[in-house]
Amino acid sequence: MLKGRNAVITGSTSGIGLGIARALAREGASVMLNGFGDAAEIEKLRAGMASEFGVKVLHSPADMTRPAEIRAMIARAAKELGSVDILVNNAGIQFVSPVAEFPEDKWDQIIAVNMSSNFHTVKAALPLMRANGWGRIINISSAHGLVASPFKSAYVAAKHGVNGMTKTIALEVARENITCNAICPGYVRTPLVDKQVDDQARVHGIPPERVITEVILKPQPTQRFVEIDEVAGIAVFLCSPAGMSINGAALSMDGGWTAT
Repeated sequence: MLKGRNAVITGSTSGIGLGIARALAREGASVMLNGFGDAAEIEKLRAGMASEFGVKVLHSPADMTRPAEIRAMIARAAKELGSVDILVNNAGIQFVSPVAEFPEDKWDQIIAVNMSSNFHTVKAALPLMRANGWGRIINISSAHGLVASPFKSAYVAAKHGVNGMTKTIALEVARENITCNAICPGYVRTPLVDKQVDDQARVHGIPPERVITEVILKPQPTQRFVEIDEVAGIAVFLCSPAGMSINGAALSMDGGWTAT
């Protein structure tokens, strides 16, 4: 379905981003991975994906807090893949703390990675999509882009900002065969969530196993984690012909969390 398309997925060396990268590659898209980690492990991952799916796979270590590195990543993708047709903004970090005690450097870092990086990637990639007459921008937001939880002021602010940015971009590109949408999952079992379990245990003063049942999954009526493959499936759908008229949406997949 996506043969001949080229995708950049930020924060894609693990978790949701990797799941989406694999799903797009499975559909025939060449991909640029992005993220930090052990260089040998990332090269093994990159080469394995290229072999498994028969597509070109690159990796960029661009830091999502550095606009110049983001621009260079998009430029490299355009040069070595041939274009940037699909952009998935997935990179994200988290820190849990009461707002009165929230470290200012953590606030700045979360806003930079979770929200501002989306602006920089879209600004760099949009001219390429316009030149090709086709593009799909997918911002991985969160249920926290629609509702709030205590102790997550920076994350909630960033994800609300991502949803607003998504709507604005969607309106700007509405007549250009380009769409921009946000996917808003509930809790997905990823390394980021595993870290949150430990942070929430510290904040609430309860054991990690109780955090999962009494804090993490409490707002999700299904009482189960969203699966990475479910998020990846929505991303693929948005890139398909059936997703052409979905534009400016914040698509909830949270087990009913935001229905309450």
